[in-house]
Amino acid sequence: MRHDDIWRALDALAAEHGLSASGLARKAGLDPTAFNPSKRTGADGRARWPSTESVAKVLDAVGRSIDDFASLVSGLPALPRGGARGGTGRRVPLIGLAQAGGEGYFDDGGYPVGGSWDEISLPEIGDPNAYALEISGESMEPVFRDGDVVVVSPAAPVRRGDRVVVRTAKGEVMAKELRRQSAKRIELASLNPAHPSYSFELPEIAWMHRIVWASQ
Repeated sequence: MRHDDIWRALDALAAEHGLSASGLARKAGLDPTAFNPSKRTGADGRARWPSTESVAKVLDAVGRSIDDFASLVSGLPALPRGGARGGTGRRVPLIGLAQAGGEGYFDDGGYPVGGSWDEISLPEIGDPNAYALEISGESMEPVFRDGDVVVVSPAAPVRRGDRVVVRTAKGEVMAKELRRQSAKRIELASLNPAHPSYSFELPEIAWMHRIVWASQ
């Protein structure tokens, strides 16, 4: 477990509830600056951990369990396999990942549009533009399997190591892991080691959104 994993999990928790890191701290009754970038590194330059008390207060404030938080730390909170379609909660648009590269499903910002989407019912997700994609084939095993559903949040912050959905300027849509992002390039690792990884110049990428939930 790394410091970055814990801080990223807090950022993800905030995004899933439609909050900034400061908003999450405030909701938990903490100093609004408690999760600011300046608080994540000590005066000696070493990475700092958030306190156990602050994490506990945050989880209590948003009604989440420590198991939920542990899933966020690992990079992918999970819904029970097969339970996504029949559950109660907010309904979000759903299409197959293989369809996502077609015309008419996304606007220029990567937000779902049009009337060709199905729907899926999920626990509340803070991003009003969240959408779901159903995986087909084996190209993303062992992380995602055929029939798994991933929920994608355009509002969630993206950092190295996150699993993301990317659309290229040519219209290709893929799910990958963000390996590196510089001022000029993006490097994406395939989830299935049998498949190639990719490197793109920034102008070659139309948008990139983080995967925040998956059926398992």
